[in-house]
Amino acid sequence: MKTLIITILSLTLVLIGGLQVQSKSMDEGKAKQDDMAMATETAVFAGGCFWCTESDFEKVPGVSEAISGYTGGKEVNPTYEQVSAHATGHVEAVKVIYDPAKVSYGQLVEWFWRHVDPTDAGGQFVDRGAQYRSAIFYADQEQKRIAEASKQRLAASGRFKKPIVTEILPLGPFYTAEEYHQDYYSTNPVRYHWYRSGSGRNQFLEKTWDKQDREFEAIEREFPELKPMASQSMKHDDTGMKADAMPMKSESDKMKHDDMKMDQAMAPKRKYVIPPDQELRSRLTPLQYEVTRKDGTEPAFSNTYWNNHEPGIYVDVISGEPLFSSTDKYESGTGWPSFTRPLEPDNIVEKVDRSFFMVRTEVRSKHADSHLGHLFDDGPPPTGQRYCMNSAAMRFIAKADLEKEGYGEYLKLFK
Repeated sequence: MKTLIITILSLTLVLIGGLQVQSKSMDEGKAKQDDMAMATETAVFAGGCFWCTESDFEKVPGVSEAISGYTGGKEVNPTYEQVSAHATGHVEAVKVIYDPAKVSYGQLVEWFWRHVDPTDAGGQFVDRGAQYRSAIFYADQEQKRIAEASKQRLAASGRFKKPIVTEILPLGPFYTAEEYHQDYYSTNPVRYHWYRSGSGRNQFLEKTWDKQDREFEAIEREFPELKPMASQSMKHDDTGMKADAMPMKSESDKMKHDDMKMDQAMAPKRKYVIPPDQELRSRLTPLQYEVTRKDGTEPAFSNTYWNNHEPGIYVDVISGEPLFSSTDKYESGTGWPSFTRPLEPDNIVEKVDRSFFMVRTEVRSKHADSHLGHLFDDGPPPTGQRYCMNSAAMRFIAKADLEKEGYGEYLKLFK
């Protein structure tokens, strides 16, 4: 009888527990669906065992879900056994679904570096083999640019004595892994923690990064320029009126700005003569012609002005129309000259660019119709904008040469 009673009680507890788990799972599933209903974007990372990588990314504020899967190979719908047997070319990876208004792609890349060994080309920690190597898979050219710039920044930081070997690769088909792999850290917590503690991952990360550096707040502090646009600046002030899109940094800046506008009003109007195409071909360098006339892009970190800190202004390389000022230039970490706003908004034309299967804002000069670069909403205050320009499309005029070059009205910017 005692045995029967214990058996009945045990079955009852299991049934109740099962109903509770099922109810909780349904609630969590509905919550995830509600999150997914919002505007989300995806990012794909390979960091060795996907149980661990999934767990790490689901801790990030703004990430609604991380999905374990396989990518990078040729086999269609691979199984875990096939990938583990080196038969597919795939790696274990996670697809991160996130809200770009709460966390940026750049922040996710920085988070990734702090949870892998980017110097290990043969796998990750205890897991050896090509299927466990680290990689960042980019979905478009903007993700590629951000990932490559971040990788170069990490290499230059000197944190690792060995070279950074993590690959940055184009994203192909992503195949979701078997159901038992999903959320493994929460569905099998004992086995997961036993595996992770013995894998060497935690020990390596703790040795490489201080505890506070492995918190997301550290990335927000170290890279304020990577914060999502929504958290960087407000479009309206407390009164509900639209804020000035280009606010002054100080009262003295405002006075300089007003004085310069007065000088510009008194200055003679410039006439912009655009030479015929044949003359441009002979006058411009091949790169300048490719960028300005063929909408090309110059190499990052290997161009004339990306690291220029001299005071002065930037004008169109063809027409000479004023475009940007060094007072609005900042280090974006992208390898291209970046500005928070134009010097002369009337000389800037913005167009929708649908190339490379994405939608971006192209920036061109008004009079010469030169392709200058692109505009992004991930810049620092006060505008929250990043005018990412090609050096080849511009000519720099130093402060000392402004008067003799006919741009004397801009001298007040530097007083």
